[in-house]
Amino acid sequence: MASLYTHQSSNIRRTWALFSGFLIFVIGTGWIFSRVYGDPSILLIAVLFSTVMSIISYWRSDKIVLAIHRARAIDMKNNPELYRIVENLSITAGLPMPKIYVVPEAAPNAFATGRNPEHAVVAVTEGLLQKLDRSELEGVLAHELSHIGNRDTLVATVVVILVGFISLLSDMFMRSMFYGGRRDSREGGGAVLVLIGLALSVLAPISATLIQLAISRKREFLADASGALLTRYPEGLASALAKISADSTPMRTANNTTAHLWVEDPYRINKKINFLHKLFMTHPPVEERIRALREPAASI
Repeated sequence: MASLYTHQSSNIRRTWALFSGFLIFVIGTGWIFSRVYGDPSILLIAVLFSTVMSIISYWRSDKIVLAIHRARAIDMKNNPELYRIVENLSITAGLPMPKIYVVPEAAPNAFATGRNPEHAVVAVTEGLLQKLDRSELEGVLAHELSHIGNRDTLVATVVVILVGFISLLSDMFMRSMFYGGRRDSREGGGAVLVLIGLALSVLAPISATLIQLAISRKREFLADASGALLTRYPEGLASALAKISADSTPMRTANNTTAHLWVEDPYRINKKINFLHKLFMTHPPVEERIRALREPAASI
C-alpha cells in the first residue's frame, strides 16, 4: 500500500518539468510569431510574459482557483464540526492545519489547492456538507489531505494557470491571422512559418489537455488509498464517491481548467464512458475507484 508521502519528490520534479515545458512552448511560439509578423519584440514579450505567468501560477494560483469558484473562508465559529474533522485528520496525517473554504454550489464535491502543506487549502461545496454523513465527509476530506501530503496540489494548481494561458495564446494567434498579420507570409519561408503557427494554434488546446493528463489519474487512486489509511475506514470514501457520482446536480462554476482539481469530475453528468472519453478523462472512472477501495487486491 502506498504511503501518504510516496510521491512528494516526484511531484515536485514534475512541477519543474511542467514549468520548463511551458517556458519552452511559449518562447518557441513567440519566436514563430516574431518571424511571421517580422517583429523581434514579440519574442521578448513572450519570454517576459511566460516568466511572469510562471511566477503568478506558483505564488497566486490557489487564490485564483478559489476566486473562480467564489469560495468563502470558514473557521471554528462558522462550522465547528467541519473544522474539527479537518483538524483531527491533519493531526493524524502529520500535516499543518489547512485553511478551509466552502463553495456555494449544491453539487457535492471538494478539492484541495496550495503550493505546499504550509499554504494548503481544502474547499468543499455546500452540497457535500448537506448530502454526506460524517464518515463519508471524513473520507472525502482525508482524500484531499492526502493530495496535500503527496504535493499533488502543487502540480494540479499550477496547471490551472499554465493550461489557461496556453489556450489564451492559441486563441490570440488565431484571431490575429484575420487582421493583417500574414503580410510577411509571401517572403521567403514566411508561408511555412504561418502554417507552423496555425498548426500550433490548433494543437495548443490539445497539448493543454495532455498537460492536465500528465498529472496522471493514478494520483486519484493514491489519494483514495492514502485517505483510507488516515480514516481506517475505506467504506466511508467509497460510499461518498458513490453518492457524489450519482448526484445529478450541475455545478454552475464548472471550468475545464479546474476540473482535474475536484474529488470527482464536475462534468461527469450524462457522459458515456467509452474508450475515447476514458482516454481523455481527468479522473479514473468512479466504479474503478470504488472497487479499489472495497477490494484490497484491486488497490494500489
